[in-house]
Amino acid sequence: MKNITKTRGYAIGEMSLKTGVNIETIRYYERISIMPKPDRTAGGNRQYNDDQLKRLFFIRRARGLGFSIEEIRALFSMVDQKDASCSEVHDLTVIHLASVKEKIAGLTKLETALSGMIAKCNQGDVPDCPILETLFETHLGA
Repeated sequence: MKNITKTRGYAIGEMSLKTGVNIETIRYYERISIMPKPDRTAGGNRQYNDDQLKRLFFIRRARGLGFSIEEIRALFSMVDQKDASCSEVHDLTVIHLASVKEKIAGLTKLETALSGMIAKCNQGDVPDCPILETLFETHLGA
């Protein structure tokens, strides 16, 4: 992991710029306790530390890989308890991968169905549209 060192805290805008995470999303992560609440300046402004910056990078990367908030919460629980094994992280990731594969299979079926509907359409000027007819079909073939 990259070593990030800074003497003063990071304001929320700076955290957003550094990580690419929207300010409102950072606040949301605090509300749902996936990000620890930062210290506040005398004026009430948030001041994040290096560990919180690393945590936000972690969240962004995990979300980019499709991990849910609950999966990220479980990963942080493993990190925070400091005695979690790599195999526990592995097991959670295997389950996540299975979910991703299931979604891909569903999207592939969707792609096939839409491609079939498009192939039936001759883009004519007649009121009968095969795409609309397919959508109005009453059997549950999809």
